[in-house]
Amino acid sequence: MTEFLSPVLELSVILPGLLLAYLPMKHYLKLPPRKLAALAVPFSLLLCLLGGALCFFGSVPALYMLFPVALAAGIFYHSTLDITPWKSACVFLAIFGCFSCLGSVANAIDISAWRSGDALWFSPSASLAWLLMCCIFLAAVWYPATHAARTLLEDNSFAQTWYVFWILPVLFIALNLFMRPLHPELLSEGRLLPMYIVVSLSMLALLLLFYGLFYLMASSLNRNSQLWQENERLSMQRERYDSLKKAIDETREARHDMRHHFDALLRLASQKKWDALTEYLSSVRERIPDTEIYLCDNQAVDGVAGHYALRFGNAGVPFSCKLDLPAHLPVPETDLCSILANLFENALEASLKTAPEKRNVHVQAYLHSGNVILLTVENAFDGEIREKNGVLQSSKRRSPGLGTQSVRHIAERNGGYCRFLYEDGRFIANVMLRAETEAQES
Repeated sequence: MTEFLSPVLELSVILPGLLLAYLPMKHYLKLPPRKLAALAVPFSLLLCLLGGALCFFGSVPALYMLFPVALAAGIFYHSTLDITPWKSACVFLAIFGCFSCLGSVANAIDISAWRSGDALWFSPSASLAWLLMCCIFLAAVWYPATHAARTLLEDNSFAQTWYVFWILPVLFIALNLFMRPLHPELLSEGRLLPMYIVVSLSMLALLLLFYGLFYLMASSLNRNSQLWQENERLSMQRERYDSLKKAIDETREARHDMRHHFDALLRLASQKKWDALTEYLSSVRERIPDTEIYLCDNQAVDGVAGHYALRFGNAGVPFSCKLDLPAHLPVPETDLCSILANLFENALEASLKTAPEKRNVHVQAYLHSGNVILLTVENAFDGEIREKNGVLQSSKRRSPGLGTQSVRHIAERNGGYCRFLYEDGRFIANVMLRAETEAQES
């Protein structure tokens, strides 16, 4: 019975290995944790029992059986995750590389117990030692696996790095296999056995050091990527701000001219120069664009709405707008105008890609409870909207959409929130902005 349990125990290291592999995958699980555990534990135990039986009855070395057992566990692991094969394979190989170094230490323990040179698997004491060391390693790296590793997996700024990361653990696995002595009894002579243990532990420390350096490098790349996206967002906001400022200035000039027109009309009417009055009205009427613009009491928002109403009209996109907003807003005008510009721009781009008969944009905004602004922008769209980890992706590049990210950033900065819904060819953006005083108190 002991001879049968020895290879089973040696293969059972896949249990802590699988658990460790799942730790950073909290947001990629296809099944709830309880259901996944109900499948993974029996599956792993079955693999160990079948592998141990093949080793025992077929006289197969447990080392050779470990690779197909690990491969089966890796396939099961990836099938339960909603993640790319490169990431799941790199995580699995990274753990396999660390456990291989601990396996070399277990081999040294087995040799110190005067194992015979033709033994096909570890002794029960060495198998238990390997399993115990793997469990201790699991407990030691629990926090980094659930925080640092999870952060790396959820960040897509350096996705191509995963295409080469697997090389490092594979190299260490190969080195541990190369170090495995063909004649174990020779290690018991002199100081070879202690040196073998020291080299194995040193390789584990070196591998963990490389993982730490990789994390620091990836974190630096992530910060640089975030800074680049922030600069892109600020640049885009600056361009739109300049455009909006121009539109607002034009609206103010038009209102200023309108006052002069009324003054001139009043003078002509008071002088009863009806022919001159009619001629003047005709000339002014010809200069007014034949475009319906929806306005509100706030001049800045009025300028933005008027500017985009004209653009929607020129593009042949039906546009309806109801902005029930006061002249003085409880939130910064620049923030609300920036949100409107981003959402209007996205709606215009989506509408231009939509069949003309389906195009329609509806905007509604109103003041709620005196300190909360609720905004809804709804438009039709054709095509596919890509979303990753709850973040809408750009249709122009393989990265998060800068417009929606900017809206989310401004809304959260004002103590509010934003939500994007899309179904049945309709895209709906809901934004809530709170007054500055209320946001600070909360």
